[in-house]
Amino acid sequence: MSFISPALKGIIKLRKSVMDNFLLNPIDTQKQVFNKLISSAQFTEYGKDHNFEKINSIQDFQQQVPINDYESLKKYIESTIEGQQNILWPSEINWFAKSSGTTSDKSKFIPVSPESLKENHFKSGKDILSLYIQQFPDSNITDGKCLVIGGSHQINQMTEDSFYGDLSAVMIQNMPSTWQLLRTPEMATALMSEWEEKIERIAQETIHENVTFIAGVPTWTVVLIKRIFEITGKDNLLDVWPNLELYIHGGVSFTPYRAQFQSMIRGDQMHYLETYNASEGFFAAQDDLKEEGMALFLNHGIFYEFLPIEQIGEVHPSTCLLHEVELGKNYALIISTNGGLWRYNVGDTVQFTSLDPFRIKVSGRVKFFINAFGEEVIVDNADQAITSACETTGASVSDYTAAPIFMDANTNGAHEWLIEFDKAPSDLNVFIETLDQTLQKINSDYEAKRYKNIALRMPVVHAIPKGSFHEWLKSKGKLGGQHKIPRLSNDRNWIEEMKQFMKL
Repeated sequence: MSFISPALKGIIKLRKSVMDNFLLNPIDTQKQVFNKLISSAQFTEYGKDHNFEKINSIQDFQQQVPINDYESLKKYIESTIEGQQNILWPSEINWFAKSSGTTSDKSKFIPVSPESLKENHFKSGKDILSLYIQQFPDSNITDGKCLVIGGSHQINQMTEDSFYGDLSAVMIQNMPSTWQLLRTPEMATALMSEWEEKIERIAQETIHENVTFIAGVPTWTVVLIKRIFEITGKDNLLDVWPNLELYIHGGVSFTPYRAQFQSMIRGDQMHYLETYNASEGFFAAQDDLKEEGMALFLNHGIFYEFLPIEQIGEVHPSTCLLHEVELGKNYALIISTNGGLWRYNVGDTVQFTSLDPFRIKVSGRVKFFINAFGEEVIVDNADQAITSACETTGASVSDYTAAPIFMDANTNGAHEWLIEFDKAPSDLNVFIETLDQTLQKINSDYEAKRYKNIALRMPVVHAIPKGSFHEWLKSKGKLGGQHKIPRLSNDRNWIEEMKQFMKL
């Protein structure tokens, strides 16, 4: 047994009573979070610009503060990066979580305050274990270590006092010493940016540890497990780590990976717990592995609003609060946080699967996208890549669609494209290479997943005959201005239907 196990179990037990309180009193809890956020930030630059001092209710807040995205908060964030303080949040902010970019930037830099680390991300880590142990009270998960498969960027310095990295890297760098003892691999390995060497080092360092649970994005976890099998000659991860019992996943849909994980980790003791974690905050986790949906973390420094998707793009949209949401309806997630994000549109859509307690599932993105491997390719990325490839090869594209090819036991993933050319490229291979290189140039997450083909190999492109998309829409009775070819999809439903129709 680990010498920190009894202390950790005590902390987890204390968290249970706190969690029970917000699960039983969700509306009052959110009001308390809201009041604390407003009172804390009223004298920041953003608070002064939006009259926080005169906000006396949530309705005042909704009237005085617009719904934001990264672009609308960018000037405040850039001032903070440059070293100015008390801009979006009163505490000193020196850390920034790097995530995939907007339409005009390759990467976003999300402010990470001391409060967001302590009261959101680290508190959520404790609560995940609390939720799990409540469901499995005989668990020995705290007797071993957590294998943390972090992000693809080491800590970097932007200015004299400003640092950035993937959220996981920022958390590892700032993690309390007690929690450092619970995780593996070593920090130097966890923060490596060269993924091929990083996977090798993680595998070599951890195969002799007592790993009881794993946390990471499925894409990289699969790559690591395959390497561990190569080193050990095993084909069941429980033969390497016999006390392994939990995989904590999030970031991308686990559905395409579940069967593969079950084939690589064969045993009744293994459990899978879904989380909803982003650079902007830790929002939810499964409180019941038998139920669909994740319990919203309501006292973790985030005030939630939910924007009906039919109101996205309206000049004066009306958001819903918890007591106003409906089951099964799609909402864009809007958050205000103790990191200084105010009425911030995360870009995800969620549905409520339960109203008592409040549970959600991530239903998609506000716009079409591919994020099967954590690459977060948006339509604007694809449009830019297509344009660049056309310019290089003299081609002209009339329409296209793309979807992921999921990993299997023998091959890594890829993106599959159906492209209808009005004018064929001078060289299709050059077109594909330019498409791929442009995506890497404008999207840092895609670039990381394509590095040395570790997670994503070259795109698979089919040049389809002219008129193919028209005929497909016609066959579905969907010709006309309101019906368009879906540019990107995070599953293969559309592309498989099209390929079958086009006999590809």
